[in-house]
Amino acid sequence: MERKAYDLVVVGAGPGGYVAAIRAAQLGMSAACVDEHERLGGTCLRVGCIPTKALLESSARWEEVSGKRLAEHGIKVGGAELDLHALHKRKNGIVAGLTSGIAALFKKNRIDRFQGRGRLAGAGLLRVEGRDTLELQAKHVLLAPGSHSASLPGVALDGDRIGTSTEALSYPEVPRRLVVVGAGFIGLELGTVWRRLGSQVTVVEYLDRILPGTDLEIAREAQKLLRRQGLEFRLGCRVRGAGVEHGECVVEIEGQEPARGDRVLVAVGRKPATADLGLETINVTLDEKGRIPIADGYATSAAGVFAIGDAVRGPQLAHKASEEGVACVERLAGLPGRVDKDVIPGVCYTEPEIASVGRTEEALVEAGVEFGKGVFHFRATPRARCLGALDGRVKILADAKTGRLLGVHMLGPHVGELIAEAAAAMALHATAEDLGRLCHAHPTLAEAVKEAALDVARRAIHA
Repeated sequence: MERKAYDLVVVGAGPGGYVAAIRAAQLGMSAACVDEHERLGGTCLRVGCIPTKALLESSARWEEVSGKRLAEHGIKVGGAELDLHALHKRKNGIVAGLTSGIAALFKKNRIDRFQGRGRLAGAGLLRVEGRDTLELQAKHVLLAPGSHSASLPGVALDGDRIGTSTEALSYPEVPRRLVVVGAGFIGLELGTVWRRLGSQVTVVEYLDRILPGTDLEIAREAQKLLRRQGLEFRLGCRVRGAGVEHGECVVEIEGQEPARGDRVLVAVGRKPATADLGLETINVTLDEKGRIPIADGYATSAAGVFAIGDAVRGPQLAHKASEEGVACVERLAGLPGRVDKDVIPGVCYTEPEIASVGRTEEALVEAGVEFGKGVFHFRATPRARCLGALDGRVKILADAKTGRLLGVHMLGPHVGELIAEAAAAMALHATAEDLGRLCHAHPTLAEAVKEAALDVARRAIHA
């Protein structure tokens, strides 16, 4: 069997893996990346974040021209038709363009790419089996296998009528009724897509709230707005099973009437894709959640083997994986690479968008931390009024004594972009006073961030 040697071999070409390989090449390392899929980019790019956002954008355009939203701008549209095939074609084109872009980056940085399943075969040795079959000798191995959709006991996924987010990205027709199991980011985003395109969407959630882990005040307001748009919520429901009966999908709920639909989307989170990596050959044992245990610098208990992204502890976010990949490789090169785990933003791309960074109000109360709170509503900003996007707010939590920012939570127009300012401020240890005194352009949505920061000290001007 052919054998090649590298300074670094990365297993997984998702946002963590491919970015790590590129950074390694920039630092002068010989690098290779192993992934079993033909297209680079991992779940996020192929069947996750990117195609979902493409569908969200297209469905928003459809809702705009097919509803009454343009009429208030003095624009009358008639005879609009939905071409679902063209919508999917656009989505697939975006994915294809971005995956080929990563391939071009690999070529530019002289990174060798191998398609196949990568398995450890002992210290510093990796076997590749697939389109490419060979052995790779590596000074360092970085495991970035990503994650896959989690399932529920009693729910038989058939890859068609009852499926995961992967199937929900490519429904060949708009389902008349869609049941979404899970009220997290994935379920709400894809539920929003198909609701806009004409589905009657019912979201079934085990907890008594949506968006687990999100600031509760923001989550409750988001639920009100999403319900107003047409999403139906059934909270506090334990799903016992799901199947197809007489051509109808039936989701069995403990102690309640079942939820019925034409399709079922199971969106109950993701599990680390850590099986069949050959970890037993280096005496690495997974933790109780199937994650790879790591120490400082993303090192596993085996010398020369590292792990990042969805396969290790922390939020399962593409940008978190990318930053960890860069930090890990920089540390291998003797640089002070690090990721501030307390300043990792998260965004849900519903309408309004939901974004947050730092600690929630509930977490601060539970920890006994004294804090000040500032809130400012978007409807009080001129830019939001011009956009016709009046719903939502910015909420800022700051230490009661020092004023240092502890958490920022937003619900409103384009907050997925606005959260970057808050993350930067927190990373630089800014206070609410600092943020409030920063001159913001007028008229902008970002003025809501400034006003919320001022409101921590009850100094908001336009409240």
